[in-house]
Amino acid sequence: MNRLSSSVMPENLTSTISDANVADDFLHDNLGQHNTSESRSSATEPADICSVFTPLHYEPNYAYPLVVWLHAEGENETQLRQVMPKISMRNYAAVAPRGTVSLGMPRLDQWGATYSWPLSNGDLSEASEHICMAMEHAEQRFRIDSNRIFLAGSGAGGTMALQIGMTLPERFAGIVSVGGPLPREDALMAHLNEIRQMPILLMVERDNEHYPNTMVCEDLRLLHIAGMTVTLRQYPAGGTLRDSMLSDIDPWIMDVLASGQKTPIVTA
Repeated sequence: MNRLSSSVMPENLTSTISDANVADDFLHDNLGQHNTSESRSSATEPADICSVFTPLHYEPNYAYPLVVWLHAEGENETQLRQVMPKISMRNYAAVAPRGTVSLGMPRLDQWGATYSWPLSNGDLSEASEHICMAMEHAEQRFRIDSNRIFLAGSGAGGTMALQIGMTLPERFAGIVSVGGPLPREDALMAHLNEIRQMPILLMVERDNEHYPNTMVCEDLRLLHIAGMTVTLRQYPAGGTLRDSMLSDIDPWIMDVLASGQKTPIVTA
């Protein structure tokens, strides 16, 4: 496993920004965000519906891989600040759009209203808009390598990542679903020639009632029939987004980048 390839890792780059400026920027983006959640579709500015993550010691002359994170049901875009430090503090810029449907008031440990990602036609269109808007926001904020954008999510966000990633395969270098089943959509394989090149990481808990082993096996069967490259990682039951799951995302992405497994078609 090539986790330290200089072609994909900015770990040893010398920053041209002062440490003080980097620290201020990192803390502002990753600790100071507190978006006021609004009702469905009422926020139209990218900064109003997404959170961003600035990699530690950000190097403006390096084109970073981008992780687009879709939060779980009952969370919101601020989940990004818990997720990215466990994936990698340095290797990626990241952005998290807000889900399309509000679930109401937050839990005690959650900032702002909570959201989800329904799969109805109208919600799919809106989800695609949120994701594309978030990507554009990240590309304005950071220097991003448009051929190294990964779509990832947890639970309902993982299912939506599979849905959007397989619908717009030219936009993404890979898909990560943490506990999110494959969508049951007849049109999901419409871009079969393109998605055959799409690397997918499925991360599942054993004996999960929301994603039982029988469904996992069926999803693997469908994806292999489609000729897709799928990595399955199983974890002991626990019911939470565990640190070991998130820390395993980084080496998988690094392997995909080092192997040149997929080169997306970047549209103007």
